[in-house]
Amino acid sequence: MTDRIADVWGTRTPHGRDEPWPVRIDTHLDPGSGEPDRWVQSACVLCSNGCACDIAVKDGRMVGVRGRAVDVVNRGRLGPKGLYGSWQWDRSDRLTRPLVRDGSGELVETDWDTAMGRVVAESQRLLATEAGALTHGFYTSGQLFLEEYYALGVIGKAGLGTPHMDGNTRLCTATAAAAMKESFGSDGQPGSYTDIEATDAIFLYGHNMAETQTVLWMRVLDRIEGVDPPVVVAVDPRTTKVAEAAVATGGVHLAPLPGTNQALMNGLVREVLHRGWVDEEYVAAHTLGLDELAREVEPYTPEHVAEVCGVPAADVRRAAEVFGTSGRVLSTVLQGFYQSNQATAAACQVNNLHLLRGLLGRPGCGVLQMNGQPTAQNTRECGADGDLPGFRNWDNAEHIQELADLWNVDPLVIPHWSPPTHAMQIWRYCEQGSIRFLWISATNPAVSLPELARVRRILQREGLFVVVQDGFLTETARFADVVLPAALWGEKQGTFTNVNRTVHLSDKAVEPPGEARSDLDIFLDYARRMGFRDKDGAPLVTWTSPEEVFEAWRECTRGRPCDYTGLSYDRLRGGSGIPWPAPAERPEGTDRLYADGVFPTAPDVCESYGHDLLTGGAIGEQTYRAKRPDGRAFLKGAPYVPPPESPSEEFPFALTTGRTVYHFHTRTKTGRSRQLRRAAPGAWVELSVGDAQRLGVEEGDVVRVASPRGSVEAPARVGRGRDGVAFVPFHFGYWDLPGDGSSPGGGPGRAANEMTLTEWDPVSKQPLFKVGAVSITRVRPGTGASPAPTTTASAPARPDGVPRTVGGPDARVDEDVRTGRG
Repeated sequence: MTDRIADVWGTRTPHGRDEPWPVRIDTHLDPGSGEPDRWVQSACVLCSNGCACDIAVKDGRMVGVRGRAVDVVNRGRLGPKGLYGSWQWDRSDRLTRPLVRDGSGELVETDWDTAMGRVVAESQRLLATEAGALTHGFYTSGQLFLEEYYALGVIGKAGLGTPHMDGNTRLCTATAAAAMKESFGSDGQPGSYTDIEATDAIFLYGHNMAETQTVLWMRVLDRIEGVDPPVVVAVDPRTTKVAEAAVATGGVHLAPLPGTNQALMNGLVREVLHRGWVDEEYVAAHTLGLDELAREVEPYTPEHVAEVCGVPAADVRRAAEVFGTSGRVLSTVLQGFYQSNQATAAACQVNNLHLLRGLLGRPGCGVLQMNGQPTAQNTRECGADGDLPGFRNWDNAEHIQELADLWNVDPLVIPHWSPPTHAMQIWRYCEQGSIRFLWISATNPAVSLPELARVRRILQREGLFVVVQDGFLTETARFADVVLPAALWGEKQGTFTNVNRTVHLSDKAVEPPGEARSDLDIFLDYARRMGFRDKDGAPLVTWTSPEEVFEAWRECTRGRPCDYTGLSYDRLRGGSGIPWPAPAERPEGTDRLYADGVFPTAPDVCESYGHDLLTGGAIGEQTYRAKRPDGRAFLKGAPYVPPPESPSEEFPFALTTGRTVYHFHTRTKTGRSRQLRRAAPGAWVELSVGDAQRLGVEEGDVVRVASPRGSVEAPARVGRGRDGVAFVPFHFGYWDLPGDGSSPGGGPGRAANEMTLTEWDPVSKQPLFKVGAVSITRVRPGTGASPAPTTTASAPARPDGVPRTVGGPDARVDEDVRTGRG
C-alpha cells in the first residue's frame, strides 16, 4: 500500500531495452466500502493517456477503480487523477434537472420538455432568418465519447449545415493535428507508447509528461531505472521532473525564453544538417523540400539560438548530438510548444528531425504530437471540431460527396465553401453578433479561454442564446439561458481513442443522478425535435443507442487513414484497447504508422493541402498537385519571428501558464475529489529565486500578477524556474467549489486566463496561453507556505518550512507488482 498523492508515480518496475513493460495493478477503493458488487470495464478520461481501468460498483454507486493489467497502454497502472478524481464527484453537487432562465433572470429548475422546447424554438426561429444556419455555433469538449462527437458532427454539418463547430480541443490539441497534416498529409500519431520500451533517446518538447501523462512517465521511469536506459532531452523553462531526468541520464535541459521555440528548433535542424546526421537515402525517397528547409535554417547557428532563446550554445549542440547520433529516438510534444508562439512551425520541425534521420515507423523511432484531453483524437476524427469526419478534406469535392452519399444529403448542405470556423473565430462571431445561438457541451470556457473578462462579456451579450450541457453548474453554466444536466463517465456507454490511436470501450457502470441524460441522448433528442431530414425526406438521424452510432461511424471510416471497420464493441470488450487503423482485414490494429515510408499526402487522400507556416495562408489544390507528393512527406520550415507580446519596462516578466499533476482543466471533477483538492487547494504564482529576491518576496507572500488584460492575486512559490519567467496554473476559476473553504462567488482574482491574450497560431489557430508579459508586485505578507504541491515541478527551491504534499490514510493505493514479463 502506498500514498499516491505523496508518491505520484508509485513503485518502479525497471526493465531493459526491448523488454516488455512489467505489470503493476493499481487499485483504490473508498475506505469502508467493502468488496465491490461488480467491476465494469472502462478507461480513464482525466488525461490523454487513456489508461484502461475497471470501475468498482457497490450498491449502485462507484466506489473505486483499478487498472487493467492486460491493456497495452498502462499495464494496470493509474495516476493520481485516475485513482482519486475519476469517480468521487458522483457524490457532490450534480445537476439533476434542466434549468432555464426565468423572467427575473434567475436559473430555475424545469422539466426536459420545457428546456428542450426553448432550445428548439430559438433554433428554429434563427434558422428561419436570412442568416439561417450561420447563426448557430457549437463549442464542445475533448471529454465526450466518439459516438457523441459523431452524432453532433452529423447534426451540425448535415442537419443544420453550419460551419461553426469546434471545441476546447482547439486550446490543447489543434497544433498536434495541424503539424501532422502539414508534414504527413493527415492527422494520426506516427508513434506508439511501446516505442518507450525500444528507444535510445527521448526528447520532450514543451511536455511536462511527469504531470500531464503520469502513467506514461511511469513507463519512462521504468526504462531510466533499468539497464540500457535512454538519454532524455527536455525543452521547458521550468525545472520539472522531466528536466531532472534529462540531467541525470546525460542528456540536456534546454530552458528557452517563452515564445522562442522556433528559433531553437531551427538551430537543432541546422546542426543535424551541418554535421551530416541525415539519412540521405530515406530523405530522397520519402520527402520533399530539403533544399528549402536547409536555406531556412541556415542562419540559426548555436550562437544565434543562444542569443535569441537564452540557452547556452553548447547545450544546443549537445541536444542535436543526442538526436543525430542515437540509433532510435522518440519525440513527444505538448503545450509548451502548442500554446506558444509559432506553434505549428515548431511542431513541424520536430517532424522534420525524424524525417531527416528516417526515424519513423519502426520500434523506438516515432513522434507523439500529444493531446491535452482524453478524447481529443475523436473530436478531430468525427467532425465535431473544425475538421470533417474520417479525416476528409473540406477542399476536396470528392470527399464532400462521400459524406453526402453516406448521410444521403445534398453535398451543398455540408458546409465546405471555406475552411471550418475555428473556436477563436466562433467566439469573435458571438461577440460581433452574427452567431446568436451557442451550444456549449462538457467544457468551461469562462475559465479555460484566454482574456476572461472578454469571455464573460460575450456570454452576457444581449441577443446571444446560450445552451450549456454539463454535469455541474460551472462558471460557464451560470451565464446560460438553458442548462441541460448531462451524465458523466461511468454513467453512460461509449468508446474513445487516446493519443496513440488506441480505442477503448467504456461500459455503463451506474445510473446518472436524477433526470440527467447522456450527451448522446441529448443530441439525438434535439435532432428528433428539430425534424432533420435527408434528401429523400426520411429522418436524418435514426440511431437510438451508442452501439448503433459506432456501427455508422465504422462505415464512415472505411478506407480512410483512421479505418475502424475491423472494430466492434465485442472486440473491444474484455481485452486490451486496439489502435487504429484496424480495417476488416487487420482487426488487431496497427501499433505505429508509416513503416513503409508512404504517407497519406496524395491529393486524393490527404486531409489538407497545407499552409504557409509563417502566415497561415492556405495552399490551393492546384499548387498542391503540382508538388506531386506521391506519398512523400513534406519538410516544411519558417523563420523565427518574435511573439506578439514580450516583456517591457511596464510588464517586465514573461508569463507562462500550465497544469499541476493533481488537477485536470478547470477542476470540474478533480476539484471535487477530497485527496486532489487537499493536494492542490488553490492557485499560486511561481517565481525564480532571483526574481523573488529582487521583488522582496518570500515563500507564501501574496503577490499581484498583472497583464494589460487583467490580474491575479495568489501566494508566491519561490521555485526553480528561470529568471524573468512567472508560472501560474490555469485550473482555478473564480467560483469556489464545495469544500474550498470559502463562500461561492468569491469573484475574479485567481484564474490565470484573466491575464492571457487573445492571439493564436496562424495555422492551427491555437491560442497563445504561454506567451504574455506581466508585472509582479508584493501585496502583503503570507500566512504560511503557498498551496503549490511539493512533489513535482512546483517544488520549492528551499524546502525548509514548506509542508510536504501528502494524501493521508484515505489516499492509500494497493499496488500489485507482477515481476513476470509479457
